Amino acid sequence: MDALFHLSPVLLVTAMLVVLRRPPVQAAVAGTLLVMVLWIAGAADAWQSSSLLAAAQDTAVLFASTAFVIVPGLAFVMVIERLGVNLAVSQWVRSLGLGRGDQVVFIVLGLAPLLEAMTGFGVSLIATVPLLLSLFERRVALRIALTGMAIMPWGTLGLASVIGASLAHLDAAALAQTSALTSALVFLGLAALALYLAGARQWQEWRALGAFWLLFIIVLYVTSRWLGPEVAGVAAGLVTATAALSAGLWRRSRNTSERDELHWPRQAWPYLLLIVSIVALKVLWAITDWQNHWVVQGAQVSWKPLASPGVALILVLIGLGFHTRKNVTDSGMLSGLAARAERPLLTIFFFLAMSQMMVKAGFLAGLMQLLSGLSPSAATSLVALLGALSGYMTGSNVGGNAIFMPAIAMLPESSRLLLAAVQNSAAGHAALGSLSIVMLILGLAKTQAKEESELVRFGFALVCLNTALVALAAGVLSVWIG
Repeated sequence: MDALFHLSPVLLVTAMLVVLRRPPVQAAVAGTLLVMVLWIAGAADAWQSSSLLAAAQDTAVLFASTAFVIVPGLAFVMVIERLGVNLAVSQWVRSLGLGRGDQVVFIVLGLAPLLEAMTGFGVSLIATVPLLLSLFERRVALRIALTGMAIMPWGTLGLASVIGASLAHLDAAALAQTSALTSALVFLGLAALALYLAGARQWQEWRALGAFWLLFIIVLYVTSRWLGPEVAGVAAGLVTATAALSAGLWRRSRNTSERDELHWPRQAWPYLLLIVSIVALKVLWAITDWQNHWVVQGAQVSWKPLASPGVALILVLIGLGFHTRKNVTDSGMLSGLAARAERPLLTIFFFLAMSQMMVKAGFLAGLMQLLSGLSPSAATSLVALLGALSGYMTGSNVGGNAIFMPAIAMLPESSRLLLAAVQNSAAGHAALGSLSIVMLILGLAKTQAKEESELVRFGFALVCLNTALVALAAGVLSVWIG
């Protein structure tokens, strides 16, 4: 009962989002205020100015590390929108004439994860929704778009994994590679669902899906381990997209005697520039160790600004500004950026503040005791459920991790990594099937009321399926590790 009382701020947030349908920023502010009121009233640990200061310090550090990626990330999104990059990519894919199964695998396991991992914010939908609408029947296209979106849980260059690792006091690379395993069944399940929705029924299409799924997992795991979460999703999407595209063009040339060379569309060079910048900075960090020269320290968390993917985004933006100044710079750029960044930044700030005050005031101690007293399978199932709830209601994997990851940080080291990966995966997949993503798809497709209700229900069913698959994968891993 005490655990439920201490989780009342989270329950309030859930009620405001799910029942009252209030915007996430309002729910986050309400949850933060309730924590403060309960703390002052003595509902948890005694109110101390030192604890409040520690919560403020860690909130500031975590928010700065988040904003340093989100703001230049949104600026990059605005630039590529103005340059028509995603439209060019869609037209290029459409012109290739791939088979139905090849199209689905290329988009769902390749293009969509690649674009989402690089930018986040649902940017992949700007390319995939028009593309899918031109390739498939409308109802099928919208469902495949949402399915493909929910596959990649680490958008914005792995920001959620980096923040989650900081909150759980874990190595970011270790969290990312374990998350690749806890998400493995989701990658397979959603890709198979998309293939089924597209009407693929031939055995060779399903066999190819299995091969590309294994490739996706291997690249994601290996890159997470050796290069970190910032480039893992990009590498997995890029390698899988290239392999699927090459295989599809080879099959087409074998059947039609037409030969096509694999050319990335010239207009998409900003994406390639960003990939090169990220990898080059990673190599520079490995050689010089210069990222350790500037460390921002909070009470319990720290941030290395020079190791942030925000550096690569800023460098690419500078290059784009010099190269295409007439196209992307005008008086409305900064005001447009401020308008787009304000709501997600405020939402994340208040969720971070709420979670840090809950940690410093001892609100999460009851949840930690509950988790530590459960069997491994029960604990992973509960964390998967809580993670999915946090991701779905905030619409953000960063916001979802901010709510429950601090409780996982209090658990014994032996179980912390796996449970943190379950939280990371569940929140990420649920956030990408949330109402905000559904509304983005509906806006891009200009849908009607009936389609809206159907897609909202389909998105919720996807979240439930993803949560069950994450819990199942985590249960298998816990038995294997144990």
